[in-house]
Amino acid sequence: MKIKEILSQHRRDFTAIYVCEHCGNEEKGNGYDDGYFHQTVIPNKKCSKCGKTAGASYEPMKTKYPDGMQV
Repeated sequence: MKIKEILSQHRRDFTAIYVCEHCGNEEKGNGYDDGYFHQTVIPNKKCSKCGKTAGASYEPMKTKYPDGMQV
């Protein structure tokens, strides 16, 4: 899965639309805007439709705030 669009964000918590790179399935979900979430959690999210995770070509988004910065 990867982030298609961030719908809202408060500090580091956000709500986004995730899209599957394999089947195009879209899911709404929550997230946390830090390096760990973008580099580890998102690419390991399984699609509810096809059950696949992100491929080797996954590139994480940049965070809105640098890691370690208190928001």
